[in-house]
Amino acid sequence: MFVLAELLKSIGLLVSIIFNILYFILVIRIIISWVGADPYNEIVRIVYKITDPLLAPFRALPLRLGAIDFTPIIAFLVLSVLKSFIVNIIYQIAYKIG
Repeated sequence: MFVLAELLKSIGLLVSIIFNILYFILVIRIIISWVGADPYNEIVRIVYKITDPLLAPFRALPLRLGAIDFTPIIAFLVLSVLKSFIVNIIYQIAYKIG
């Protein structure tokens, strides 16, 4: 059971790292929107391809005031809650097993 508990802890850490990478890519998307980078640049397209599914559920909500879009802020909050929820569940299961 010890091995399974350690495996679950490692999975929890991996999930946490994935969420941190998503935060970082979302920050890059915000910076790209401020500087007006070329939308045909390959890096910009990759960032958009990764972040569009994260932001799509919130685009339907009225989160835009003039030129300011609050969608990424809501996405950060939801990602933070999901990260905390998922990682804590994985760690709790690991501690109960180990």
